Amino acid sequence: MLSKERVQCVIEGKAPDKIPVYGWLKENLKDVISAKYGSVEQFEDKYEFDFAHLFGGPGCFNREQFTALKKSCNGEITPESLLSLDMADVNDHTKYENVKKAIEHHKEKRGRFVYIQTPGIFEANNDYFGIQNHLMFLALYPEELKLVYERQAKWNRQFALNCIDLGVDMIHVSDDWGAQNSLLFSPDTWWELIYPYHKITVDAVKQTGTYVSLHSDGNITQVLDGIVKLGYDVIHPYQESAGMSYDLYHRKYKDHFALMGGLDVQTTIGFGKLEHLKSEIERIIGLFKSGHLLFCTSHFVQAHCTLEELEFAYDLILSIR
Repeated sequence: MLSKERVQCVIEGKAPDKIPVYGWLKENLKDVISAKYGSVEQFEDKYEFDFAHLFGGPGCFNREQFTALKKSCNGEITPESLLSLDMADVNDHTKYENVKKAIEHHKEKRGRFVYIQTPGIFEANNDYFGIQNHLMFLALYPEELKLVYERQAKWNRQFALNCIDLGVDMIHVSDDWGAQNSLLFSPDTWWELIYPYHKITVDAVKQTGTYVSLHSDGNITQVLDGIVKLGYDVIHPYQESAGMSYDLYHRKYKDHFALMGGLDVQTTIGFGKLEHLKSEIERIIGLFKSGHLLFCTSHFVQAHCTLEELEFAYDLILSIR
């Protein structure tokens, strides 16, 4: 089974020949890995990564114009003031060259399944409002936020469609909703202010026959039924360390979406506890031998992780998956 086929098999609820593997490594460990392997890409080749997370494309706003707006607002942007700023041209195809190169490297030359990070609704606007202000705005300015979110969702939809045209296999929507034990806001708020605007992008992606995945850190158990209703094919990371139960997943949700994750950067890798790391990798792979898991880190591996520990983890994964 080829790498792309292996990943598709898992997403479609079938048993692969072996668990597909990846890891978010480059953000903090690029220099350390490159010093030994020449590049992160050569590490990925050695450990036979089956899929790849792509970044790139245009930003949502012109950075200089956004900075000027923030200065004019004394550093505190409101929904109303953000609406006064035009979003960047999502169809500026000169901004997609890095995406094209990544697709060529991972998919065309190595046969991997490729997915690209695209903005969500809540997380994207945290960058503009600040998360504390944004949480307050959910209560104070819901109608104004609906306008912000609708515009964002339409931009996200076109960005996703452009990436699909370039050849990505899955759209990965990044939208952190979870705290360590529950949502950052009420489920009612999610259904009123988040769900409708995710639906705009997810519906458009699904109409093309392309897979769509969701990234949210933290505990999002309260809205799993809504995620199913939206039609997401994959959830990342399904954070067990934030109280999300694999037992619940297997009982209720395994026939609705696959999981990406399993290697927790918050509790498992990067702490020098090799026996714990070994037992956790063996446990997770054992739980998902029949499918439903794209084995991956829960987020970027942190800088305190040594290369020796990273190699220990992936040597083990390669040997038992």
